Amino acid sequence: MNRIVWNTFKIFIIFTVCTTIFYYGLRMMHIELEHYHRYDPPEGPSVKVFLQEQQMLERLNFFFRGE
Repeated sequence: MNRIVWNTFKIFIIFTVCTTIFYYGLRMMHIELEHYHRYDPPEGPSVKVFLQEQQMLERLNFFFRGE
């Protein structure tokens, strides 16, 4: 009986330590990514992929032809 209690206690301690490490790891990731500005305009040699000058029918035609 004493061995079962000891093993249960060890599992509880290991679970608590792992949960605490996971929690603080997520907190550190949140703090790191909280100030990350993902909607800033790109820096460097970027290429504009979508041109606003195209007409809607031209874009649909291009899409349905699969090019």
